[in-house]
Amino acid sequence: MTRLNAKIRQAEQHVVAGDLPAAREVLTSVLAAAPDHARALLQLSYVESLAGRYRAARGYALQAHNTRPRDEAVVQELVRRLRTFNEARAIHECLQALPPLNHVGITLLVTFAAQLSYLNRQEQALRLLDEARRGDPDYPPTLASRAQVLTYLGRFDEAEADLLHCLKRAPEVASAWWSLSRLRRQAPDANHIDAIRRQLQRPNLRAGDAALLGFALHKELDDLGDHRQAWQALESACKAKRSTLAYSVEDNRALFDALVSAPVPSPAPSAVDDQRTPIFIVGMHRSGTTLLEQLLDGHPQVQGLGELYDFTAQMRLAADHHCRGVIDRRLVTRGANVNFGEVGAGYLRGIAWRLGKERCFTDKLPSNFLNIGFICQALPNARILHMRRDPMETCFSNLRELFSDANPYSYDQRELGDFHCQYERLMRRWHAMFPGRILDVDYADVIRDPEDTMRRVTGFCGLEFEPEMLSLQQRNRGVATASAVQVRGQIVAPAQAKWKAYEEWLGPLRTALSG
Repeated sequence: MTRLNAKIRQAEQHVVAGDLPAAREVLTSVLAAAPDHARALLQLSYVESLAGRYRAARGYALQAHNTRPRDEAVVQELVRRLRTFNEARAIHECLQALPPLNHVGITLLVTFAAQLSYLNRQEQALRLLDEARRGDPDYPPTLASRAQVLTYLGRFDEAEADLLHCLKRAPEVASAWWSLSRLRRQAPDANHIDAIRRQLQRPNLRAGDAALLGFALHKELDDLGDHRQAWQALESACKAKRSTLAYSVEDNRALFDALVSAPVPSPAPSAVDDQRTPIFIVGMHRSGTTLLEQLLDGHPQVQGLGELYDFTAQMRLAADHHCRGVIDRRLVTRGANVNFGEVGAGYLRGIAWRLGKERCFTDKLPSNFLNIGFICQALPNARILHMRRDPMETCFSNLRELFSDANPYSYDQRELGDFHCQYERLMRRWHAMFPGRILDVDYADVIRDPEDTMRRVTGFCGLEFEPEMLSLQQRNRGVATASAVQVRGQIVAPAQAKWKAYEEWLGPLRTALSG
């Protein structure tokens, strides 16, 4: 076994050097000697992903799962790998195969909780984190993760207590300061501004931590109405985050060009499930998609599923292409030759474990606006709700939101404005290509007249309007998005658009939006 592990390390060195064929050859030799070597199978999965071969990468990950590994380090790597392919069923099988939770290591419990939270199974994730906290009530990663799940569940006081405990033990955990800043509106006599600034002065601060702390500082200064210093914090935070990301305006324009120039598709296949109506909620991030889903989830015939990557996973499988993000140019090209009947059927099979008795369900991944052409072909009975918001409001809300590694365009005013222009161009193309399949929903209308707007939305979805849809305070579902705090309260129209207070610094964005 020692010799085989040495070979795996050798393969990893080949990967670092960029020699994927050599890495594949070494790992294949390991499997020839030990066909059920889970670690070798996982490494081969990574190699095939790097080579862009989605089916092979997924196949090796599932083979590793079928070996039923017991080593906690391997299981931890396995569940992360299964998440890459959206293999929720396999993740749940791994969870069920665990020994009693009080015999599972804390690190593995936190890892499983993260995957369950990603699948929007917040209550299940919390149970694991509660067990991890019993094992060590002071472990900062457990406290930070538990606070995040509690936030998604709307239990903000408990989340704050965990974050304060975490920061007392480990004030260098930048993500905890960021999470803490978002839980409530800060006050002059109750805020964390000085503490965050002290953290920003730490020597050798990593760019990722500088971004987290900078966004936290911006939020708290903004709460206090100190817009000049809040802008300085935001500008520094955006620069730090942008330095960690690879993004090209030219490559992005080429992607949109490919989507816009794609030929009008042939007639779609027959509906794969007449009993279920998928409702896709799309648009720019921060355009109000979470609010719209919360309202729809109040309907007795609608189940809100949150942000799903299941459709993208099915397109990657059909095209045998592993791309970063929702889509890329190669996937667009290969998409012309996939079997969309299989894509639609696979999508519905993949989410079946989530579904309840409701006739309709929502899939609220905003960036699925890129996939509309594929969705219309794969799921001919799907309804598509396109959330629109004032461009300056939308873009400024993106600019001041810290995403993970998604939305790399959102940390530079010019890049953000250009992306928004490309998005609008693509939506015009989709409307022309699929007339009647997409309903535009204006955020301003939702805020000003939610009842009239939701009557129009439910009519488009083939549903009757139900008054209880407007009672947001009665919702207890998990909301795992950037709007987890905001959507718990009443719908209130702001007196002034948020960006107005920062108008003097937003010239580059306004210019970019003008085309």
